[in-house]
Amino acid sequence: MSRDEIKKEVGIYAADFVQQGMTIGIGSGSTVHWFIEELGRRLKQGLEITAVPTSMQSKQLASNAAIPISDLNSIDKLVLTIDGADEIDPQGQLIKGGGGALLQEKIVAASSVELIIIADSSKLVQQLGKFPLPVEVIQFGYKQVEKKIMAAGLCRKISLRKNANEVFVTDQGHYILDCYYEKITDPETLNRALHLIPGVVETGLFVNMANKAIIGYEDGNVQMIDLRV
Repeated sequence: MSRDEIKKEVGIYAADFVQQGMTIGIGSGSTVHWFIEELGRRLKQGLEITAVPTSMQSKQLASNAAIPISDLNSIDKLVLTIDGADEIDPQGQLIKGGGGALLQEKIVAASSVELIIIADSSKLVQQLGKFPLPVEVIQFGYKQVEKKIMAAGLCRKISLRKNANEVFVTDQGHYILDCYYEKITDPETLNRALHLIPGVVETGLFVNMANKAIIGYEDGNVQMIDLRV
């Protein structure tokens, strides 16, 4: 199966976890795109849900699929959030933020009873770190934040994220520093250390947040992995 076909299968599979009347978090990314499309199809068949999107992009996709949208401030908690990931290690730790929505994604995930990650098998890694770690920072003094990260020895190279030669700006008006590693041996300690640097808003390390992962494979199989075992 092609990568898109795998992602579509995973998105359809994940929709089975959404039950009538739920208020759910909807993440971002290419696999979540198929999940949203499947939810839209099921709404036409009578499914009633409300969604809290994690990005302007996923909000637009949900609106296009006629999914009712709510604001996180208007609800007590979310029963479930379905989101993607850039890397997933055997302990269930994640790198997220390749699409630039890591701040909202983490807030929504932290507000959820359950976080299920959906991805193709290429996102499974033995150790985090091949994918650059996104670190969201405020625009003011971002170069000083970059210097502090490097001086503390918290990564080996940093690049300011750009899009078509323009600096990428998040939905919340921040910049993203992509931090490069070969391996991240202790995600929890690194996450804490980065947060101690003034100007860092959030990191793409999602530590002990995901409950399950739905993984699609090239042969068409879809597997549910319990990340809390």
